Amino acid sequence: MKRVGFSDVKITGGFWRARMDLVKKNTLPAVRDRFAETGRFDAFRCDWKEGMPNRPHYFWDSDVAKWIEGAAYILQEGRDEKLEAFIDGIVDNIAENQWEDGYFNIYYTLFARDRRFTARDEHELYCAGHLIEAAVAYAEATKKKKFLECMLKYAAYIEKRFVTDCDTGFQTPGHEEIELALVKLYSYTGDRRWLDLSRHFIDKRGTSEEQMPCWMRASYNQSHLPVREQRTAEGHSVRACYLYSGMADVARLTEDEELKEACRSIFKDITEKKMYVTGGIGSSSGGEAFTVPYDLPNLFAYTETCAAIGLAMFSGRMQLIDNDSVYADTVERIIYNGFLSSLSLDGKAFFYENPLEVMPYMYTRDVSINGQSLRLPPSRRSAVFECSCCPPNIVRFVPSIGDYFYTCNDSSGTPMIFVHQFGDNTAKIDTSAGTIRIKQKTKYPENGKVEISVKGGKATVAVRVPSWSDGLKIIDLSGARFEKKQNGYAYFAVTDGAVLKINLGMRIRLIEAKPESRFDCGKVAVTRGPVVYCLEGCDNGEPVSDIRIKAKSLRYKDEGPIPGVPAITCDASRRYSASFGDKLYAEAGTAATSDFEAVFIPYYAFANRKECEMTVWVTLKS
Repeated sequence: MKRVGFSDVKITGGFWRARMDLVKKNTLPAVRDRFAETGRFDAFRCDWKEGMPNRPHYFWDSDVAKWIEGAAYILQEGRDEKLEAFIDGIVDNIAENQWEDGYFNIYYTLFARDRRFTARDEHELYCAGHLIEAAVAYAEATKKKKFLECMLKYAAYIEKRFVTDCDTGFQTPGHEEIELALVKLYSYTGDRRWLDLSRHFIDKRGTSEEQMPCWMRASYNQSHLPVREQRTAEGHSVRACYLYSGMADVARLTEDEELKEACRSIFKDITEKKMYVTGGIGSSSGGEAFTVPYDLPNLFAYTETCAAIGLAMFSGRMQLIDNDSVYADTVERIIYNGFLSSLSLDGKAFFYENPLEVMPYMYTRDVSINGQSLRLPPSRRSAVFECSCCPPNIVRFVPSIGDYFYTCNDSSGTPMIFVHQFGDNTAKIDTSAGTIRIKQKTKYPENGKVEISVKGGKATVAVRVPSWSDGLKIIDLSGARFEKKQNGYAYFAVTDGAVLKINLGMRIRLIEAKPESRFDCGKVAVTRGPVVYCLEGCDNGEPVSDIRIKAKSLRYKDEGPIPGVPAITCDASRRYSASFGDKLYAEAGTAATSDFEAVFIPYYAFANRKECEMTVWVTLKS
């Protein structure tokens, strides 16, 4: 199975075109401005001296690298001389300050020249990986090779130190990323040595005891077992999913069945025991980590934006291994909810954490001590963070969203094309039988009607039937024949010029969690299609936790209190606080109640107005 890359999938309109345009117009320059203010770009000159502002941090290389990668993806849709000149200046700085042996890292060049590759958790290989990804992306977009040549030299040095000489202070990176980056380098260059180097780091992980900070267990960076023996998701959720993505890449490209099985088991553990209804992962602020099964608190949810992106990356790679809709369902859950909530509607501010419940009054609970005894996620997005990994990750993820729409398998002679995601787009899919072109027309996720046109020859088209759907309804088939439904896909035999008109049966649904998910017992989440909804206090009054909704009254509106954003309304009630008088407690059922119309907005749109309470999980009215 091969991915149809985003460069061959043109998003032509609708939901994702609007967000791609937003990132290009607002997010890319907003992150650039914040990085300029904080000295991240200037740091590449490697001339910082004591007394100067903005002392470089050891992960700054990666922040800028992700921004360059995102810019390169945007450049694939249209060249921009000013943007390229800015990036070329950074590349010139890299080339000028790269060591003769190929090494490049701002922090170690400035502050620790004699300690290269001695501190496992100071992100040297993590930064190298992001620089490699950026270099490949920039070469693909512009055909300029200077950056790529620098990174090929660096990769060769890494190979020398970690494989040939074996003289480093650690064997595998504390923060994974280089594993999947090396696979990208292999895919672009065709040089097998980079795939072998990626596999080397994967094979070595967990095979021997390595250095670790005193507060960290081996499971924190997935070093507790050799990767082929791992069956559960453990530790720092971003590091984990970057590793799992690299594992899935190597497993597929080398036909490593043992590694594939480890990936399947880990994915199952995440999605069945450790993933929020929004697709968020990493429930604990302690280590930004996976914890025990079903530990999914809403108010304290950490659910880092990069973790959601990491799980989407892992899921997207798994759909290249197995033809099962669970992977595309997971991607969809993430991109419309737990990832998208991180970006403000104007594209200029970001959440690092994405909680499922917000209670602003809790920030003032510790009135007798300095600081807070209870850690809570921020209730408002920020323009920049000290640890600013998430904003540039958004910059690179949204323009490449087309990566997740299609895969193709033509090993049997007749091309088999899988349609995983829905949205207005045109796709060019090269197969051994020729080029197949697909066009989607839809207002998804506003409704579930999708028209798919196929040109270029005979093929089998497998269309995902989302897990939330009541089933795919065929409206019209022209030049196509339904064959079967298997593993969440409806298969159609198509001829040149075929048109499939289908409806995925989108309706409002109430979701409940498994009883072991104790924080959600007795409550429901309101969803429609792939979108999870929430209540905000600015629409419904507070406390939102006291609201009871009437299930049969749920109504969809294509625009709600936020312009351009849909809403769901329903009949609801809440208790009158005044009916308690001066009492804190009263006999159940004696408090007076008031009826009103509750307003739900998409979870991705919360916290874009005034600070207020928010909740995803609500109580049904009996």
